[in-house]
Amino acid sequence: MNLLTNLLRSLLVTIIFSFVAPMLFIGGTLLILSCLGYFPGLQVVTEASAKGILHFLAIFGSGTPLRGLLIISLTWSFVGALFDTYAYYRCQILRIDS
Repeated sequence: MNLLTNLLRSLLVTIIFSFVAPMLFIGGTLLILSCLGYFPGLQVVTEASAKGILHFLAIFGSGTPLRGLLIISLTWSFVGALFDTYAYYRCQILRIDS
């Protein structure tokens, strides 16, 4: 029972962090680009970069950047859960072998 509790706790933490990581990364990138847009001469570059990121997100979100961000975050959390499950399984197998 303790093994199942450890697996579920690890899996939950991994899913949460894997879901939040792309949101923080993309949100931070857009925030930095918007702050850099206040400098003279960088406005055109930062607007083009932000527009490209939002267009990329809209591709995954059927036209909506927020939906695209959610789809990417859900995909990352699923992959993180798979990786955590595999790592937990390998850890148990290596513990049994030694």
